[in-house]
Amino acid sequence: MSKPSRVSRASGRITLADVAREAGVSPITASRALRADRNVAAELVARVREAAQKLHYQPDAAAQSLASRSSRNVVLLVPLLSNRVFGDLVEAVQGSLQQAGYQTLIGVTHYHPAEEEKLLHSYLRLKPAGVILTGSDHTPATLAMLSTLAGQGVPCVRVMELGGADDASAWSVGFSQRDAGRAITGHLVERGRRRIAFAGAQLDPRVMQRAAGWREALEAAGLTTELALLDPRPSSIALGAEMLERLLKQQPDAIFFCNDDLAQGALLAALRLGLRVPQQLAIAGFNDLEGSAQMLPPLSTVRTPRAAIGERAARLMLDLLAGTPPASRSVDLGFELILREST
Repeated sequence: MSKPSRVSRASGRITLADVAREAGVSPITASRALRADRNVAAELVARVREAAQKLHYQPDAAAQSLASRSSRNVVLLVPLLSNRVFGDLVEAVQGSLQQAGYQTLIGVTHYHPAEEEKLLHSYLRLKPAGVILTGSDHTPATLAMLSTLAGQGVPCVRVMELGGADDASAWSVGFSQRDAGRAITGHLVERGRRRIAFAGAQLDPRVMQRAAGWREALEAAGLTTELALLDPRPSSIALGAEMLERLLKQQPDAIFFCNDDLAQGALLAALRLGLRVPQQLAIAGFNDLEGSAQMLPPLSTVRTPRAAIGERAARLMLDLLAGTPPASRSVDLGFELILREST
């Protein structure tokens, strides 16, 4: 039976030495175990973490930063937290990093590269251990900051898109938005649709990549690419209903919406208008958001691995911080066509 752990007399806090004593290891081993060091045996890691949990140990972030000359913070910049797509991503990144003893500094860019630049500049004063960014649409100043960070050994991981082979400044975890757009459009072509429209909102780079995939699939089938409706307003159910009514004037027989909330709004509007889906009009979405399977009819869409991307990006970041980078700079987690009754 272990001896009762002692609390630091100076601060009244449980210290790393107390955790090490409880686990029966040295303070150095305890520190490495809590950092998820790959050189520490799994049995020791489990024993140290159990001791830390039992004693309610809270690492001293300031002391860790001084000891390592770097922080235990990782910056994560996303376009929106209200968008479930990025909510899933943030939860996965934060949970994975927290288990390894890192804190996530979350910033919201509102899809504006200039706002991303300001946030990154502000967070750099905290000397983060690493940076995770959404996509690749950055200002020249942001790219310069990322290049400087890379030179200082601070890794950057981009998520939701795939980086090019010549991108030496960052790693990436995501999938091909273009391929996904081409795949769902190809499905509509295979179902015999010939006037396939694209409805895009927000118009961030990922939406435009989906539009490029839509266009490529139609060109390969020898079909018109003129039925596109691009609206810079944020994606929403209400906007989807409005876009459906606007597109109906061009007599499409199918519409690929760039996000499920738009497609959900279109399905509700079709129901209100007495438009039969998919008999008169096929409707497809993107992301497989909550509620899409419960629509009338259930929505065909593209399932994107948001949580898996967040988990993999966090694991990649931890590998880079530990000095064990993978062979490939780009991790493609793919996507899945979810074919339901709306097409």
